[in-house]
Amino acid sequence: MSETLRLARDLIARPSVTPDDAGCQAILAQRLERLGFDVEIMQIGEVTNLWARRGDAAPLLCLAGHTDVVPIGDESQWIHPPFEPTVDDGWLYGRGAADMKSALAAMVVACEEFLAEHPNPEGSLAFLVTSDEEGIAVDGTRAVMERLTDRGVGIDMCIIGEPSSSGRLGDTIRVGRRGSLSAELTVLGKQGHVAYADLARNPLHELAPALNELIGIHWDDGNEAFPPSGFQATNIKAGTGAMNVIPGDCHVRFNVRYCTEQTMEGIRDRIEDVLERHGFDYRIVWRDVGRPFLTPPGRLTDAVRAAVTGVLGIEPVMSTGGGTSDGRFIAPSGAQVVEVGLLNATIHQVNERTEVADLDRLKDVFRHAIAEILS
Repeated sequence: MSETLRLARDLIARPSVTPDDAGCQAILAQRLERLGFDVEIMQIGEVTNLWARRGDAAPLLCLAGHTDVVPIGDESQWIHPPFEPTVDDGWLYGRGAADMKSALAAMVVACEEFLAEHPNPEGSLAFLVTSDEEGIAVDGTRAVMERLTDRGVGIDMCIIGEPSSSGRLGDTIRVGRRGSLSAELTVLGKQGHVAYADLARNPLHELAPALNELIGIHWDDGNEAFPPSGFQATNIKAGTGAMNVIPGDCHVRFNVRYCTEQTMEGIRDRIEDVLERHGFDYRIVWRDVGRPFLTPPGRLTDAVRAAVTGVLGIEPVMSTGGGTSDGRFIAPSGAQVVEVGLLNATIHQVNERTEVADLDRLKDVFRHAIAEILS
């Protein structure tokens, strides 16, 4: 059994459903301390964060990820128990096998191998690991970055081990992400009997034309780096459950994924303008989930691309697709950020799994990328 697989199994065996770390970071900390890292555990509320650094010289290369996983769903649908990591026909099964405990294992073993060959690298190495990536993401990487900024610590480059690959390992490197703006909208009406509609005010009827207008907005065509921005309603809730009662209010949740053609403030103002023009009584609560970021071609992208090409023999696509990641909290500090990891075909599903052979391939990609930057 390879060391990468051994460590991945140790991590998967711990039921670290967000925001519980379940002792995963203690395993990582022990190994990093043996390599000479100064390790700090930041417990913020229910969230456990690990910040570890080795060296003081520039550049500072950070390897980042998360130990938390999403809930397992219906356990009866799993071929193997989700927290009993199992190798079956060349696949490693378990919650976190793809997203992203195996990548964390690959990062740690890659560092062990690199430092064995280069005990005095030309720069510094760091790890930033949280148990709050799959949750509300307030007390995790976001909070750690705030503390690091207050201390004057600047990350120059960051590799995040999120499962970025689509068809085969290394086929996609994420060099940015769209922004995400969410909202909870409440439209206030007046409850009443459906037979006496003139005595009531139906918030669903008042909302419908405005929602239709919002759905129809053409925000932009995207640009060379990003796909187009888009609005999606995700939930509508209203009524008492009775067929003959006009609801007194209705609640709508929606999200806008947006590229650098838009700003968060501009999107918010345009949506509120639509709501105001339709003249109903409403309340809205906004949540700035993350601003868009883009890492232009440079030292980090060149290093990771060269590592993928050299180890795997393929030319990766540089992409900004997909959902959000903790890169949205690291990039605003000025760091170059890329994401490269395992296949994402089974993440958040029952029977989450990854090819066993890909674990050491990914470890070699990380080791080569580190060497390209720090040696």
